[in-house]
Amino acid sequence: MPAKSAAQQKAAGAALSAKRGDTPKKDLKGASRSMEKSMTERELEDMASTSRKGKPEHVTKK
Repeated sequence: MPAKSAAQQKAAGAALSAKRGDTPKKDLKGASRSMEKSMTERELEDMASTSRKGKPEHVTKK
């Protein structure tokens, strides 16, 4: 599942780093904290590897 915004891609990268043990989990905030708990490492890899080119910084809810 590719990221829909640059912010989502960044949060997935932070969550992936924590899941792998590179970053302390206590440093996660907001979306990255919930992503780390609810998503598998593979799902986070897919979302974090999405290119930011052409993506909006945030996507508004409809």
